[in-house]
Amino acid sequence: MTESPELLYSVADGIATVTLNRPERRNALSPQLTKLLYETWQRIEADPDVRVAVLTSTYCGTFCAGMDLREAARLKAETGKDVLEFFTDVRNDFMRAMKKPLVAAVNGHFPAGGILMSLNCDLRVGLAGTRGGVTEVKVGRGSPWAVPLLWMMPQALLMETVLTGDMIEVERLHQTGFMNYLESTPEAVLARAMELARKIADAAPLSVMAGKHVLKQATTLGCEPGIQYAWKHYESVYASEDAIEGPKAFAEKRKPLWKGR
Repeated sequence: MTESPELLYSVADGIATVTLNRPERRNALSPQLTKLLYETWQRIEADPDVRVAVLTSTYCGTFCAGMDLREAARLKAETGKDVLEFFTDVRNDFMRAMKKPLVAAVNGHFPAGGILMSLNCDLRVGLAGTRGGVTEVKVGRGSPWAVPLLWMMPQALLMETVLTGDMIEVERLHQTGFMNYLESTPEAVLARAMELARKIADAAPLSVMAGKHVLKQATTLGCEPGIQYAWKHYESVYASEDAIEGPKAFAEKRKPLWKGR
């Protein structure tokens, strides 16, 4: 395990676990934490032993409170600059472009940057009784990152939280499909996320990464162009050694030995 004061990181059996570790600040995003996260996403993408990652946080009742507003005020007073000027990959471009799947274990409330981190993951497990939302209007900030939520929840519901800053019950977000699962305790949230990650890690890696890529790409392209793009992208998957190994292992009644090529 490699640890730093604001982020914990470990890898076991093909699963990387990334833990926001600022419970005294409700796991809010600081410039240092955004730098650590950016470096960690790069590390996950480059590590052939990692097939999937779980993002969670040290339990404090809040998964991630978003931007550290106290740190933002301090930096503005001391430097005259907005806190976002100190953030690494402020638009989260690298996280959104990752080939490997990300599973969010959302073990508390998730306002602002908390729902941002959640939506950038591919699967989400929430904690019953919590709330999340796009709360930026309450503190005079912006939410350009919320645009992908148009494909993840009803427009009227998204418009309500963007315009009012009110939080939405996680049960309602589960009903609309934003959350894959809800669990009753923080421990159960992480356990469910790890169960999903294990299933992903056991699957054919080329097929997994292609599936993630083409579904996200189709959101931009639309249905028919998306189908054409998907067929083209999957050509290398069908031509891979793993495409032979899968049926062979099934016929021989054994676990496949994936090579990722």
